[in-house]
Formats: sequence, C-alpha cells, structure tokens
Amino acid sequence: MRKLGIIGGMSWISTRAYYERINKIVQKKAPPMASPPMLIESLDYAPIAAAKNADDWDSIASTLVESARRLEAGGAQGLVMAANTMHKVYDRLTEAVSIPVLHIADCVGKAMEEDDCKNAALLGTRFVMTESFYRQRLVSHGVDLLPPDQGDVELVDGIIYKELMLGRVTRDAERALKTIITMKEKEGAEAIVLACTELELVVDTDANVLPVYNSTDIHCRAAADWILS
Repeated sequence: MRKLGIIGGMSWISTRAYYERINKIVQKKAPPMASPPMLIESLDYAPIAAAKNADDWDSIASTLVESARRLEAGGAQGLVMAANTMHKVYDRLTEAVSIPVLHIADCVGKAMEEDDCKNAALLGTRFVMTESFYRQRLVSHGVDLLPPDQGDVELVDGIIYKELMLGRVTRDAERALKTIITMKEKEGAEAIVLACTELELVVDTDANVLPVYNSTDIHCRAAADWILS
C-alpha cells in the first residue's frame, strides 16, 4: 500500500472523518487486519481562520505548503486536504511538492460524470458556492450548476462556521438544510453536491428528495483506491 499524507485540522471533525472512513474502506478491500499507512498533520485552525477572514490567502497557502512539504519529507507518497474550501490554494500546493495531490472537486466531478449527472446545486462555504476554483472543476466534468442564491450562501456559510466546525449540531440547522434542498429540487436541480466535510452532520445523505454527492465520502474512496493501487 502507498502512504497517504493528510493535511487536517480544518476542522478536527473532518480530519476524524477522513481517518475513520479511509480505514474502513481499505479494511473492506485489503487482506484481514490491514490498515492503510497514513501521515496526518492536524493544523491549528485559528490562524487559518483569521487569515481567511482577512482575505489573506497568501498566508493560508504558505501554511498549507509548509504542511505539504513536511508530509512529503516524512514519506508521504500522495496528499489530500481534508477540507473543501482550502482547495482554493490547490495550485500553489501542487507547485510546491513533487507528489500527487487528489483534488476533491475532481473526484466529485468524476463520480457525477460516471453517473451521467448533468445538473446539480452546490452547497458549501461561501467560497465554494460562489467562486470559480471549485465550480469550474465540476463544470469541466459536464455538470451544470444552479447559480448560487445569496440567501442560501449566507445561511449555509453561517451554519458551517458558527455551528458545525465547533461541533454544534442543531435541529434548526437540519431543518434549514432540508428546506434548501427541497427548494433546489423545485428550481430544477437533479442532485446536490455536499461540498463541505461538516455538512453531513445535518444532512441525511441517504434519505433526501435528491441524490446527494457527499464530497467527503467520494474523496475518501478516491484516497483509499489510490492507497491500494
């Protein structure tokens, strides 16, 4: 098995999900008692959040590049970032290391392309929902995306940063996401892309009015396949 490096801590909740999920997937496919070799660096998210709020993406890129280099130096043969939004600096990261970095949106787009899913609504942080770095990756796989609704953007972004990343899961948040997904169906969406690792805490991905492409699951499956390939 190849050794995977995980840049985590954005949040610890998502990092835990990646570690657990990749292990479970590999365990099903590998010989008995096998567990995947992984290196995890869990970063302090506070300075990253402060830089994000100041729109200082150069600082964020530097932090993630340093982490990627440490993981590569430690023996990682490939990398994943356990966060959707941080893929905003993906290109800076890939330029800084000599090992592959699995892009979460490309993994999601490939899964949708294989399912012949042509139309979807994207839910995540405001960066993911409104900026091109994530949307264009999905579009390149033949997926048309509903335009972002500013009210939904503010609501979902607030739930992510003010609640889920702090480990708070409420019925109000669950109801809000269910309402948004129902409205997206009425607006013509054929599927939902759940492009935030924490959103699965308040979205039942198996019991919804629309098919849900859970970026965390898809990214973890791709990472497990890479480890075993």
